[in-house]
Amino acid sequence: MARCRSYLRGLDICVTVLLLVSGVVMIGVGFSSIDGNIPVAELFKQLSSSDGLLLLQVFGPITMVLSILGICAASLDLKPLLLVFSGLIMVEFVALMVVASPLVQVQAQMDGAVDEVFLNVTPLHRADLYIQRELSKLQTSDSCCGLRSSDDWENQLPVSCFCTPSTHNLQLSAQSGNASADGPCVAVARDLSHLTSQVSDETWVHSKPCGPILKSYLSFPIKLRIGIISAFATITMAAIVLSLALGLEEYWRTPPVETTVDDYNRVKYQPKPTLT
Repeated sequence: MARCRSYLRGLDICVTVLLLVSGVVMIGVGFSSIDGNIPVAELFKQLSSSDGLLLLQVFGPITMVLSILGICAASLDLKPLLLVFSGLIMVEFVALMVVASPLVQVQAQMDGAVDEVFLNVTPLHRADLYIQRELSKLQTSDSCCGLRSSDDWENQLPVSCFCTPSTHNLQLSAQSGNASADGPCVAVARDLSHLTSQVSDETWVHSKPCGPILKSYLSFPIKLRIGIISAFATITMAAIVLSLALGLEEYWRTPPVETTVDDYNRVKYQPKPTLT
C-alpha cells in the first residue's frame, strides 16, 4: 500500500508539472503574433482570427498559479491543500470549457466566410494592387494560381501563374487534345494570357488553386488554440483524479489490522492502533 501511495504521489506531481507547462504554453501562444504570418492578410481583415487569444492570456497565468499550488500540496503531502487544489482546478476547467466552446463554432464557420471573401474579391485583376502583388508572391512560392482556379484572373493571368509542363503532360495534351488537371500544370487557351507574347498555341498554368493554402494559414491559429485547450482539459482531468485520490486517501485506503489468537485458538482481527 505504501508503494502504491508513493507511485500515486509521484504521478500526481508529474501531471501537475505538465499542467504548469500547459499554462506556460497558453501564455506564450496567447501573446504571440501568429496571425501576422497569414499571406494576403488584407483579404481577411474583416474576419476575426484573434478568437481565443484573450482566453489563453487570462487562463494561462491562472493555470500556472494553481499548478504551483498543486505541486506544493503533493510534494508536502498536505491533504487539505490537495482538496483545495482539486476544487479550484475543477472550477477553472468548467469555466474554460464554457468560454472556449464558441471556438469550435468559429472553426466550423471559417470555410464559409473565407469562400464568401473569395467570391467578393474576384475577378482578381480588379482587386487592389496590394492584394494582387501579395497573391502573386504566394503563387510563385507555392506554385498555385487564383483563389479557386485560374479563371479568377479572367483573361489577365499574371506571370506567376505560368507553369512549365512536364514531357508527360505535353504528350497527354498532344494525344487527347486537352490537358488533364491531375498534374501540376494545366493548359488554358492562348487568349487568356495576353500579358506576354512568348506563348505557344496554349499556355500552361498551375492547376492547384491558392484558396486551400490560404484557408490552412487562416485556420491554423484557431486549430492551435483548440489543440492547446484540449490538451489542457486532458491533463486537468488527470490532475483532479490524482489529487482527489491522495486527498481522500483515508476514505479508500484499507486500514492496517493486527491479528491476535485467544486461548481457544480463535483468530481476531482488529485495527492496528496508531501512534498519536
